[in-house]
Amino acid sequence: MSEAAHRAGARQWVGLAVLSLPALVIALDFTVLHLAVPHLSTDLRPTSTQVLWIVDIYGFMIAGLLVAMGTLGDRIGRRRLLLAGAFAFGAASVLAALSTSVQVLILARALLGITGATLLPSTLSLISNMFRDPVQRRFAIAVWSANFMLGGAIGPLVGGALLETFWWGSVFLPAVPVMLVLLLLGPLVVPEYRSPDAGRPDPASVVLAIASILPVVYGIKEVARDGPAAAPLLSAAAGALLGWAFVRRQRRLADPLLDLELFSHRGFSVSLGAQTTGLFVLGAVQFFVMQYLQLVLGLSPLEAGLWTVPAMVAGVAANLLVPLLSRRTRPVHVITGAFALGVVGLLLIAAAGPSGLAPTVAGFTLLNLALNPAMVLTYDMIISSAPPERAGTASGTAETGNELGIALGVAIAGSLGAAVYRRQVTGAALPADTPPEAVEAARDTLGGAVAAARELAGPSGGELLTVAREAFVQGMRVSTIALAVLLGAVTLTAAALLRNTPTTAPTHPGGDAHDRYDDENQTRA
Repeated sequence: MSEAAHRAGARQWVGLAVLSLPALVIALDFTVLHLAVPHLSTDLRPTSTQVLWIVDIYGFMIAGLLVAMGTLGDRIGRRRLLLAGAFAFGAASVLAALSTSVQVLILARALLGITGATLLPSTLSLISNMFRDPVQRRFAIAVWSANFMLGGAIGPLVGGALLETFWWGSVFLPAVPVMLVLLLLGPLVVPEYRSPDAGRPDPASVVLAIASILPVVYGIKEVARDGPAAAPLLSAAAGALLGWAFVRRQRRLADPLLDLELFSHRGFSVSLGAQTTGLFVLGAVQFFVMQYLQLVLGLSPLEAGLWTVPAMVAGVAANLLVPLLSRRTRPVHVITGAFALGVVGLLLIAAAGPSGLAPTVAGFTLLNLALNPAMVLTYDMIISSAPPERAGTASGTAETGNELGIALGVAIAGSLGAAVYRRQVTGAALPADTPPEAVEAARDTLGGAVAAARELAGPSGGELLTVAREAFVQGMRVSTIALAVLLGAVTLTAAALLRNTPTTAPTHPGGDAHDRYDDENQTRA
């Protein structure tokens, strides 16, 4: 078939615009919720542990189901799964927006994660099928990826503007019209594809994967909140046992959910670990910074969103420099240099006090400037270090690691910050005339302390708020320093282990190995 026959036409390019919408919404959902946490904390009064579940259950559900949903789409039809997921994602967004209790909001966020897992693999696999020409396909995937960055960049602005006018649940509603556009235009401009060689999803592996993560996270959060106790420790042990069962099952399956053999390639395992750690750090820091700007510095949601724009713009600009940097030096040098620069950004944030707007914005901007291009290069190293016939599996594993890294960052670093905060906000530290219910609210979250301070008469409210803000800053400082130590350790490890590791996959006669792999696996139903 001639080269012209493989080139995409107007319908495919319109289809690309439609398929890029879910990437925009999923990235936006991450950033706007961080901005809304102070407001929903005042309204729903969640505990510190419940706040973390509200934020990170979304990422855990996506991570646990991403690969399985990709396989399911190959079997039943990628467009069919995409459209079903779009409808369900829109419905879950409405449920989240209208939630009147913490439990309902956590459930809605879990449903958003489950349905979000149907969108990501479906859109990317459909793009790969629609664009058969390698050059056009690379450009199409770049456009799709750019929408993640765009969603992250506009999320604080959209969320800030909505929170200035409406209630906290309004931050979930922009997803609804976007999903309606996808439902209306998808059948017209996106063709259906199935794979005749699709494997069977393994429900037992999916259940084991999620069941091994959530009990461990629950145990960590509860120990951070109330100290070591039998129930959380047993929960963490049960999760570890289920994780062992998951690994054993993957070794026995002919078509595993997680291909453990990929981890025998040093370039793959180290690059994946570095990428997951980078997103762990970014997710955790954004969680703290959004609350710090509003609840400690007292900025409005829109003002807080505007102060994060430099960081988002810096991240996008740095991504554009990746091709130039990778031509001038080895990717491993760029990655380790970027991680080292990220450590500096974390230390700047750690140096911020109760009035530290400048170091916080500077540190957050530097962190995004450093880590965003490093994430692009680690993703490329993950794919290129895997055998060509496993490029698709490597890509799915990388996406799973991305979502898991962000969710774990919020869960673990957030738990550490909450533990420090609770130990600082004690009855002895608060004004003597503080009512017991206000003490309990203040000890749980900074949002609870702000709400309690508004209800107290006289100077007691101001004194309570000062104690709580200083405690939050201390929790953020301890967590950020711990993140800096972690990132520094990963920097040294990556520099040592990737020093002599090839960073490109072997090519074969007839073109690039991955291009040929993609072409061979594009089968239209």
